[in-house]
Amino acid sequence: MASLEERVEELLKPVIEEIGYSLYDLQYVKEGKDFYLRIYIDKEEGISLEDCEKVNNQVSDLLDEKSGIKDPYFLEVSSPGIERMIRKERHLQENIGNKIEVRLFKPLEGKKVYEGILNSFNEEMIELEEIKIPRKDIATMKTVYDWE
Repeated sequence: MASLEERVEELLKPVIEEIGYSLYDLQYVKEGKDFYLRIYIDKEEGISLEDCEKVNNQVSDLLDEKSGIKDPYFLEVSSPGIERMIRKERHLQENIGNKIEVRLFKPLEGKKVYEGILNSFNEEMIELEEIKIPRKDIATMKTVYDWE
């Protein structure tokens, strides 16, 4: 059975694409006593505040009618940013050959944070230039932008 996030993503993706954006990611999280539905949209030229407002207006009623979310929540629509979270297989695939940062739950070879070029990945492991990291040990991954 699909998770709530997967069902909501499936519901929203065609609507968001129809108005000219791509759905980069979607998260439904509880922070403190509040729930948040975060929708990250993208387009070639970048995302403006008006873009976020346009998507918010387009999806709000649909979410109320068909999302299946029972608890009250805050809806946030934004850009994934320059340094983007890597949460899905397609994010990993898009970033082969690019520099990423991997944060671990516990140290591996004395370190909890690794940065390097993503060479490959499979269900159990990701491989950076010089180390293989078990995916079960990964807390977060994100792209790394070279600011120089």
